[in-house]
Amino acid sequence: PPDGGANAWLCVLGAWCASFVGYGWINSIGTWQEYYQNGPLAEYSPSQISWITSLQVFFMSVLGPVTGQIYDRYGITYLVRVGSAMHVVGLMMASLSDKYYQFLLSQGVCSSIGVAMVFVCGLSCISDWFDKKRGLAFGVLATGSSVGGVVFPIMSSNLIRVLGYGWAMRIDAFLILALLVVANFTLRTRRPPRPVKLTAASLKKPFTELSFNLLVLGLFLMPFGMYVPITYLPVAATGEGYVSPGMAINLVAFYNATSLFGRLGSGWLSDRYGKYNIYILCGYLSGILVLALWIPARTEAAAIAFALSFGLVSGAYISLMGALVPAISPMEEIGYRNGIMFLCSAVGGLITSPIAGLILETPAGWNGLKLFAGVFLLAGTTGVVFARVSRTGFKLKAVF
Repeated sequence: PPDGGANAWLCVLGAWCASFVGYGWINSIGTWQEYYQNGPLAEYSPSQISWITSLQVFFMSVLGPVTGQIYDRYGITYLVRVGSAMHVVGLMMASLSDKYYQFLLSQGVCSSIGVAMVFVCGLSCISDWFDKKRGLAFGVLATGSSVGGVVFPIMSSNLIRVLGYGWAMRIDAFLILALLVVANFTLRTRRPPRPVKLTAASLKKPFTELSFNLLVLGLFLMPFGMYVPITYLPVAATGEGYVSPGMAINLVAFYNATSLFGRLGSGWLSDRYGKYNIYILCGYLSGILVLALWIPARTEAAAIAFALSFGLVSGAYISLMGALVPAISPMEEIGYRNGIMFLCSAVGGLITSPIAGLILETPAGWNGLKLFAGVFLLAGTTGVVFARVSRTGFKLKAVF
């Protein structure tokens, strides 16, 4: 890979736009969860409402192997075009919705399928252009979701207050459309696609490698912990009564603001000290913060401190996740293997919020939910540790 040049960095720009409208949008789901609970879907339980937002995470992941195979065999062009159209049309339809099933189909299904197609393409094509600077490139890409995660909650909540839900969603969709136009013109692959016949052996190959299986196990467990703070941070703060509703919305923006620096910084550090090493460090710190700071938080200052610190250390989850697979995989299989990774993480993305809603209905309440998140963050990170050990042995100083 050239590790630079105009085409390479234009690809990063397009991937940044895809990240902004992809995980940037998903990082703002706490805003929509709270609006739906207190507005048009107030008669539904938090667990039922969370299926709308959980499907966004699920489709982002579950379509990975299919999108990855199409990417590896036929290239990027049609995937990005079709995905862009579905994302924007889905949100436009959501702006006209007033019933649960309409929100579910438009925002939860149509929009989510579209953004998954675009994001997987952006993630995969960067590996084709970068090698030694791959961590930095992924870090830059991941800042797109942080910026989106800052912009969307603040913009959406203010637009809902001033213009109402319908126009708030439509204006969000127009912004997404503009960024997807940029992505359509800048995302490109370095090598021409190579259509090859699929065989059972080629589909099974990644699962014959111990390091890949351990990595997938770790990334399967991580979302059970990671998406609880992202989704429930503002709801928990108001539910426990120590933060005002206005400040609760700002907690999402605080998280995403520091996550911007965490994602860029972890990408830069990973090129120096190893992708796995930095990911593992940040994963353990994320779990510790949930258990040691979020659980005992009972003041507005503590909630703000957790949002800022968790955003900083958890940024590596997004910025380096896509860099872990190329470190142990052949380049011609990157699309498919990235897809498998996202598929396995999809289970957590789909059912974490419904499980969280059920936990909240038990006597364990918010503390039980926070404990659930912290334990799964630590368990998932341990899986990534085992993947590293399977490649490097017990060499703590190995740059990997």
